[in-house]
Amino acid sequence: MSTIRNHVQLIGNVGQEPTVTNLDSGKKVARFFLATNAHYKDSKGERQTDTDWHTIVSWGKTAEIVEKYVEKGKEVGVVGKLKTRTYTTDDGNQRYVTEVVVNEILLLSNK
Repeated sequence: MSTIRNHVQLIGNVGQEPTVTNLDSGKKVARFFLATNAHYKDSKGERQTDTDWHTIVSWGKTAEIVEKYVEKGKEVGVVGKLKTRTYTTDDGNQRYVTEVVVNEILLLSNK
């Protein structure tokens, strides 16, 4: 049962080119936005699409895979966990960010 605690699986399209940062420690971190779509029919029977955007973060070897193979428009599947963090802006406001920290990525399209 512990394997399904804080477990996220998403399939979607990459919204923009990933940004990859090489840290002083030698580790890599890659970030990108993933769009997932849900389709439904409205009260008039017309098909509608609801798009959600997710911030995806990957570290180490997974970040290297993202750097080499992931680009805007590609369809990918990710498996990871939700992580919420806070930070303070330059003007003193506190912000909350929820991200999907990925431990597996599946490349689905050849776009």
